[in-house]
Amino acid sequence: MNQISNNKNNQKNCGASRVNSGTIKMGHNLNFNETLQRHSFFTVKEKAWHNLGILLDKCPTSAEAICLAGLDYEVSKTPVFCIPENHTDIAISNRKVIPDKFATYREDTKSVFGIVGDRYTIVQNRDAFTFFDEIVGEGAAIYETAGCLGSGEVIFITAKLPDYIRVGNDDLIEQYLFLTSSHDGSGAIQIAFTPIRIVCNNTLNFALQNCSNKLTIRHTESAKDRLTQAHNVMGIVHKVSDELQQVFNQMSKVRITDPQLVSFIKQSLAPNKEALTKIEASEELSSRFKNMVNECYLYAVANHTQQLETTKGTVFGAYNAITGYFQNVKTYKNDEVKLKGILDGGSLNYTQKAFNKALSMI
Repeated sequence: MNQISNNKNNQKNCGASRVNSGTIKMGHNLNFNETLQRHSFFTVKEKAWHNLGILLDKCPTSAEAICLAGLDYEVSKTPVFCIPENHTDIAISNRKVIPDKFATYREDTKSVFGIVGDRYTIVQNRDAFTFFDEIVGEGAAIYETAGCLGSGEVIFITAKLPDYIRVGNDDLIEQYLFLTSSHDGSGAIQIAFTPIRIVCNNTLNFALQNCSNKLTIRHTESAKDRLTQAHNVMGIVHKVSDELQQVFNQMSKVRITDPQLVSFIKQSLAPNKEALTKIEASEELSSRFKNMVNECYLYAVANHTQQLETTKGTVFGAYNAITGYFQNVKTYKNDEVKLKGILDGGSLNYTQKAFNKALSMI
């Protein structure tokens, strides 16, 4: 890594302004690896992300997964140098070191990720997989998706846990751990417990009052050590799983009338307090909002996934109608926007309101 310039106006001397030819950014933002001539992503059994990457019949081991996902690259950091504006001589003697600033980059393509501070500690991709191996046994992690975005600055991994949350007799909810990490200094490592209802593949977003479903690890000196403390996350999983099973079963036993369902949908989809006030006062609402409510209501009463004993005419079904709308009905710009919205964006806010509303009804 020869140089990184902080002079935004002098583009010819700014190594950070160029994307190395080793990677290409696409509209969906999945990394394309020129060496392997494929996207850095795999999924098991079901196609995703515009049918890109590799589709597998069975879950790979961690050693296989890191290669299949194109995550087998090293990340390093280097000091940041400033070259004075209009200075044609870029000899080492003329470079000014920016104190306590470093650039992160991937070793194979030399693509620059971002600028970080001196306390920032790189957590290699293999360490993220090691974390999952420690949870379910070395080499036996049930990896279902993994990949990286952009030039490789953001990685994501999902691993399926062996147990289920059971609602009623037939409604099973799979349990997943979702990890995302960035190498550009834009965010911490996040590990979230995410239950997914099998019958309709809905991610059931929630935040219980007594425990969190997410663990955040900063890129500091202790980050790698904390990644190995899998028992902390599993403690979260067991606690949340047990409580959710009780809550979901209670929701499935509370009946809801059709007018109550409409009210539930309106209150959950209300974008702000002003809209909520209008709803409570039975005032006229926008056509866009009416369409959202109608589409969600149609999903709630007509979709085949809503016809189970646990969902038809129940509070649990009303809650699932909101999550189902955002994942199976609503149109998004692309899959990346959809994923971000469901896991940590606007869609999450709406489904969280629905979960809180459902809790208040039991």
